[in-house]
Amino acid sequence: MHGQPTVLDGVEVYITCSGYTGEDGFEISLPAADAEAIARRLLTEPGVAPVGLGARDSLRLEAGLCLYGHELSPTIDPVQAGLLWSVGKARRPGGARAGGFPGAQRVFELMKNKPPLRRVGLQVEGKRPVREGQAVLDEQGQRVGEVCSAGFGATLGGPVAMAYVQRSLGEPGTRLAVDVRGKALPVTVVTMPFVPQRYFRG
Repeated sequence: MHGQPTVLDGVEVYITCSGYTGEDGFEISLPAADAEAIARRLLTEPGVAPVGLGARDSLRLEAGLCLYGHELSPTIDPVQAGLLWSVGKARRPGGARAGGFPGAQRVFELMKNKPPLRRVGLQVEGKRPVREGQAVLDEQGQRVGEVCSAGFGATLGGPVAMAYVQRSLGEPGTRLAVDVRGKALPVTVVTMPFVPQRYFRG
């Protein structure tokens, strides 16, 4: 993430290049009293339009990004969430500066002894949506996990979901189902992101 302070229409702001949609985006930190005026000013630019959280969340889901309260919580660890990319090689066991971050010992234990659940992408068959909190079932109809985020993938043109499932059932291509009001809706475990992320990496 890149950021810098600047002045926008006479207001001191801090702008970061970051994204929560799989695409580059910008976040502007500024005094609350100036927020509406700056937002209205930005909306005068060609190609800029207001969008809501529904649009953001659809793109977040397609990009396979975690959201606190869904894929992240005090009871969900970074190993189970698939976030080990955030622990640099130097900070891992045997690295030049191993540890040194909050929870390092617990993360190292989980790296060695994998947690029973893992986060996966689910491609839903058909157009019927699944919802957060619905049970994920194996081929015998046994509960093996739970949907943590779901919605319509605008880019893909159909429903997609993320779920936590038993680690042994988390390989791409695994056929599962989601219990949608008592009916088993077929889903397939797929590699995430659903849509490739296109962030500036320079």
